[in-house]
Amino acid sequence: MKLNERRVVVRGAGDLASAVGWRLHTAGFGVVMTEVERPLAVRRRVSFCEAVWDGSAEVDGVRATRIRGPGEARTAIEGGAVPVLVDPDLAGLPALGPDVLVDATLAKRNLGTRMDMAALVVGVGPGFRAGRDVHMVVESKRGHNLGRVLTRGEAAPDTGVPGVVAGYAAERVLRAPADGVFEARVELGDAVSAGQEVAVVGGAALRTEIDGVVRGLIRPGMAVVRGMKVGDVDPRGDRSYVGTVSDKGLAVAGGVLEAILRVFNR
Repeated sequence: MKLNERRVVVRGAGDLASAVGWRLHTAGFGVVMTEVERPLAVRRRVSFCEAVWDGSAEVDGVRATRIRGPGEARTAIEGGAVPVLVDPDLAGLPALGPDVLVDATLAKRNLGTRMDMAALVVGVGPGFRAGRDVHMVVESKRGHNLGRVLTRGEAAPDTGVPGVVAGYAAERVLRAPADGVFEARVELGDAVSAGQEVAVVGGAALRTEIDGVVRGLIRPGMAVVRGMKVGDVDPRGDRSYVGTVSDKGLAVAGGVLEAILRVFNR
């Protein structure tokens, strides 16, 4: 079997999972993404899971389309799209018959992924142990080891503190000030200033702490709870970053591609 004939299933279709799917698709692999019924992506313009809501989505020039079952995957792939299937428990995995399974849900824990699910099983981020749950783990924490492939042990634990970008960490993240329905006052790609109201939740105003560009916002009308991440502001101020795969995403996706090449490119 040729390398690019290998079928890859990516569990999750948020921004980092989509970066993995995007890179593998552009490298010529047939990729299928799986998601939950009501995904809550923050970086919506670079998340294939938006196809669950809208029927189709585009990430950095690659089109995704929602499919109704595993039987529709081949047609979508042959048409040049990345199929997205609502299948959070991977019930359709036997029908998809993947050579590679990548768990990129970033759930910080293993949701049931096992090494016997495919010839190669890769876990992204914390929650997996290489050699026990998965064959390999790809580091997802910003820093020296971002994107590194681990054949033993686990990725760095989640600290709950966002990585530093242009000198800002937690300040970049927009969190719900109360329980309620999320109502945006800005759009993705808008320039904002520190102190500006960017959303309202349950009658409480949400204001950005820093100047920058709105890089992420959950879909308006979603029910949220206090403290939940609902958006992010990029202090670098470059609007092009809103709709392109991030540096972190590229690094993680590169690690997954390396893992596949280690096993199948022999």
